[in-house]
Amino acid sequence: MLSQQMLYHCTEKDTTPETEMLARRMILIVFAAAILLLPSLDQSALFAQQETEWDLDATKKTLQTFCVECHEEGSESGINIASMLTDLQFKQDLSHWNKVTQRLVDQTMPPADSDQPTLEQRTNTSNWINQSIQNVICDDGITPGRPRLRRLNRTEYANTIRDLLAIHVNAAHALPDDGAGGEGFDNAAETLFISPIHAEKYLDAAREALSHALLDPVPRERLLIRMPSDSVSPRIAAEQILQNFLPRAFRRPVSDQELSQYLELFELAMEQEERFETSITLVLEAALTSPKFLFHLESPATSKQPVKIDSHEMANRLAYFLWNSMPDEKLFDLARQNLLQDDAILAEQVKRMLDSPIDNRGLRRGAKVREFASSFTEQWLGTRAIGREFEPANEFARIYDSELEGGMKYEPIFFFEDLLSDNRSILELIDSKFSYLNNRLARHYGVSGEFREQPKRTELPEDSPRGGLLGMSAVLAVSSLPHRTSPVVRGKWILETLLGTPPPPPPPNVPELEGGTTAITAGTLRERLQQHRDSPSCASCHASLDPLGFGLENFDVLGRWRSEENGMSIDASGSLPDGTQFVGPRELKLILMQRKDQFTKHLTSKMLGFALGRGLTAEDQCTIDDIAKKVARDDYKMQTLVIEIVKSIPFRYKLGTDVDGAIQLEEYP
Repeated sequence: MLSQQMLYHCTEKDTTPETEMLARRMILIVFAAAILLLPSLDQSALFAQQETEWDLDATKKTLQTFCVECHEEGSESGINIASMLTDLQFKQDLSHWNKVTQRLVDQTMPPADSDQPTLEQRTNTSNWINQSIQNVICDDGITPGRPRLRRLNRTEYANTIRDLLAIHVNAAHALPDDGAGGEGFDNAAETLFISPIHAEKYLDAAREALSHALLDPVPRERLLIRMPSDSVSPRIAAEQILQNFLPRAFRRPVSDQELSQYLELFELAMEQEERFETSITLVLEAALTSPKFLFHLESPATSKQPVKIDSHEMANRLAYFLWNSMPDEKLFDLARQNLLQDDAILAEQVKRMLDSPIDNRGLRRGAKVREFASSFTEQWLGTRAIGREFEPANEFARIYDSELEGGMKYEPIFFFEDLLSDNRSILELIDSKFSYLNNRLARHYGVSGEFREQPKRTELPEDSPRGGLLGMSAVLAVSSLPHRTSPVVRGKWILETLLGTPPPPPPPNVPELEGGTTAITAGTLRERLQQHRDSPSCASCHASLDPLGFGLENFDVLGRWRSEENGMSIDASGSLPDGTQFVGPRELKLILMQRKDQFTKHLTSKMLGFALGRGLTAEDQCTIDDIAKKVARDDYKMQTLVIEIVKSIPFRYKLGTDVDGAIQLEEYP
């Protein structure tokens, strides 16, 4: 198995630039194999931590009363709670304890036909278990991840080529799609392997991008900063071009040896081509197909204990977290001065990078942070399906046009960008008094005013049922079926996406509610779902899912407000397993606000996973809990969340040679 140390040095010890140019496809494949051979990251589920006065005896009593009867040795679930209570090995039984707490919190266990613990018993028991787990895990310190070694995903590649060459062309249009991994994002190292088809596509993409750049006067002047003349030899001109280009392309300083290798390649090309521009273009093409450009490639630590990433690695982590692209000249300059380890400078740069000015018409235009807002929100919320997989059927297809699709797609993106740039509360994702609407979406919502095709910041009417994610058409559409709403899907979306407590998969051989695309009236839908709840194998999950979804029934598939369907009044009431009753989206959002700390922890975990580009481990939960507490203390400010992620141990450090090396939370500045 190739070690990461060996892999790093194989890119530093290329014998000649000719060898690199001719063998770059093989290098890509070698790198792909290395990624696949890297030890997989721990995918252990995460935990919620809260302080509580509840003790071990009360926990045992609750679990013995309500759980042990069905969860003894040989139980169908494979979870022996009786044994777990005897051994109390939280670290060894991590996944089982996680399932216990999750089922207590989402109220899917005990089964609906069994005696139920009170809400206080559920909450206190799960909190005590979570606190005990965290005491065991966090006391050992936090182990950061390995140095980054993964390729750029499609979005990162396109944005990096755009910023490097100053061209407004999607250079990644022909690259294969990236799958999601880690915490559900397409920047996860676990899924960013490389194949022979990537090598071919990268070569074509580099040629196409350079062709565009050299045909445009401005990018051309930026790229070919010196041309041969009577007083400047071709080699000197090439050297100056490469001295300017290579550090930006590789996103770090380049050694004299690396520069010499590319100059030798230039000399070889000149012998064959005899034309300066053709020769230097071949050299630039070689750089753009090198692993040093195509990969996030951090140097391995040589010490046993974790170490801070260097300043250029920090500049890259910042840029690809908040811009999905390479660092700009300001970040490069701070990295050269070794200033990106300073907390105050880090916070200052985060605020600069999140800035998105709004003009006097309420429009935001062209800020780089939109790349983060787009990539993160679309994958977190599932709204990337708008314009792709989502295709409404029946009467909904007739009103679904491109302008409405655009308004739906960009509403959550612009909204999230607003929270980032203006440092608003993350709780406005649950409920807010404004949104971003274009002309078509405003008509769709029944909001009056002057609108254009581009979404603008819009104050919602006082009596509007909108506000927050649950009132956005994109969210309502992707949590529906093509031909009708689905309280089950919408309830699942809330539990999974907002609260981080996905329900268990349905039992095998459970029939669909109905076949085909036949419409079901609102009244019939409740009756059919009641049949599912009457089944013991379905009752527990549906008791938690259905009420949440029914709270959104006033919104149709495309998010239009309705008070009746097929002549029948909409019943948007819900009753949760703990007895809480509510009617409609406004009261549903009040219930979610009561779970704001659970929402904060889940959003923190999703954003940390996105920032790190990997799946999270149980130890990462220590960082999540620490960040979530700081965010809550600062009135749930969005920039506080981002800054604390950037300052965290997993983001600022990389693993040493000792895979168990850890840093205590109180040890790092």
